[in-house]
Amino acid sequence: MATSAGSPVRGRSTRQRTAVSAALDEVDEFRSAQELHDMLKHRGDSVGLTTVYRTLQSLADAGEVDVLRTSDGEAVYRRCNSDDHHHHLVCRGCGKAVEVEGPAVEKWAEQIATEHGFRDVAHTVEIFGTCGDCASKAEAEAGARNRGV
Repeated sequence: MATSAGSPVRGRSTRQRTAVSAALDEVDEFRSAQELHDMLKHRGDSVGLTTVYRTLQSLADAGEVDVLRTSDGEAVYRRCNSDDHHHHLVCRGCGKAVEVEGPAVEKWAEQIATEHGFRDVAHTVEIFGTCGDCASKAEAEAGARNRGV
C-alpha cells in the first residue's frame, strides 16, 4: 500500500524518519529492521540501523505499524492497512500477510479473562502457513526433482 505523499511520522520529523516511513509504504509484507535498513542503503538513503530500530519502535508504539515475532524471535514490521483490531495470516515462504478478523478469538479471550478475573485484556494472534503461490511453487519444484529435471 504505497502512498505518494508518504504517511506522517509521529515524533520529531527528520529526513531519516521520513525515509524509514517511506520504505514501509513501499512494501506489503513484514520486514525486519535490518531488511528495511538494507533497502534504504541500496536507495542511497543514509540512515543508521539504530535510527531504523528507534523509528520502527516509535511507529509501533503509535499504532502505525503492525509488529510480529518470527519463529526465531525476530521482530518484523509492516504498515497497518486497518485501524481496527486485527490479526495476521502470514506466509512462511514469501512473507505475504493478510489482515484477518477473528470474532471467535475475541469472544474466547474475553471469556477466559472474565473467568480468571482479568480486565482490560489485550492479545495478539498470528497464524503462520504457506500461501497458495508458495505451495504451488514448492509442488512444481518437487515434481521437477522427481522427474529428474
